[in-house]
Amino acid sequence: MNAPAKPLAAPVVAQNGVAQMKLFATGLLVLMAFAYFGAREVQPDYPMLAWVEAFAEAAMVGGLADWFAVTALFRHPMGLPIPHTAIIPKNKDRIGAALANFIKQNFLTPVVISRRMAKLDLASAAGRFLASPSIGEGKMRAGASRLIADLAESLGDERLGGLFKSAVSKRLKEMEVAPLIGRTLAVTINEDRHLPLLDAAIQWLARGLDANESVIRDMVRQRVSWVLRVASLDDKLSDAILDGLRKLAVEMREDPAHPMRIKVEVALADFANDLQEDPELMAKVEGWKLQLIENESVGLWLDGLWQQARNAVIRAARNPDAVMAGQLGDVLVNAGHNLQQDERLKAAINKYARRTVVGMAASYGDNMVKLVSDTIKGWDATTITERLENAVGRDLQYIRINGTLVGGLVGVTLHALHALGI
Repeated sequence: MNAPAKPLAAPVVAQNGVAQMKLFATGLLVLMAFAYFGAREVQPDYPMLAWVEAFAEAAMVGGLADWFAVTALFRHPMGLPIPHTAIIPKNKDRIGAALANFIKQNFLTPVVISRRMAKLDLASAAGRFLASPSIGEGKMRAGASRLIADLAESLGDERLGGLFKSAVSKRLKEMEVAPLIGRTLAVTINEDRHLPLLDAAIQWLARGLDANESVIRDMVRQRVSWVLRVASLDDKLSDAILDGLRKLAVEMREDPAHPMRIKVEVALADFANDLQEDPELMAKVEGWKLQLIENESVGLWLDGLWQQARNAVIRAARNPDAVMAGQLGDVLVNAGHNLQQDERLKAAINKYARRTVVGMAASYGDNMVKLVSDTIKGWDATTITERLENAVGRDLQYIRINGTLVGGLVGVTLHALHALGI
């Protein structure tokens, strides 16, 4: 059986001089006690000491009352289980919930955050950072870069690579590539950007004829009758076919209005249209796409792409100054200047940042509040008591000191009124 989980301990806080102030307040109370009993003992021989006796007596009462009040906040005075003492340890959870609600109502409401964000010019700050980062910002950037690099290196490469490949493959499988290819081809044809490719294809055809002339001649020789071969007419037929194909290639390359060239362009336009509207062709393309995605070579290509991206991120994070010194640095510097000078851009970015932060507060404010309350609930009661006492203990000891002195002044005042017969 597992042992019960121990409550979380609150972080240790320095004493901040609490012990010294507590000793001083207690010493002052003891001093008043000695003054009171001493003055009372010799007062019959020295009537003027009645004023000291009155001051010390009232000071002891005030000091003891404030000592009881301060002590009752954190523990039972003298260990006695007096009702309504040890208030903080007993009500730790309720205090945590009240603190969390206070934070939510006064800091995490959309109205408060929106009003606060309206005073911030995040776009200009980002622009100044990008345009001319200071030494402190440079250290911050270097620290963030090291964190990114360490994170990228520490995470499992195989697992992340598999996640990257799975995400890309899933996205490609969900994407309908046939209409996309069709629209791209249609736009290319409409803007005449296909002409260089068509010219290159015709040139490739011409070079292919020259490179495969012997193959064409053998095909002609095998397909003609033996009578033509005996009469050596097969060579003339091959020459005629080759010359005709070469002439066709030259004319198609030089004449944009050549009928065969126009037919090719019309076929391309029909193909682009079919890719967008023909269900049968679209299904075939989708099938080819799935076969290509499942191909081992594509998987290896995606692995290599992931490794290149990961290594690039690590190199850039390990040496951010080198990255900032290159073209990327120039781009970021220019972006920084634009952020500082373009009022419309600044207004748009600040508005977006304000809406984002307000939206996060509205969506996750309850979770933040719950984190505060749950954290305080998880702290050990003794530890949180010591933490709070160390945080505000000096001021509380001043209350004891002030109570001692004010009590003494009240005692002297009452003694004066008595002496005057009032």
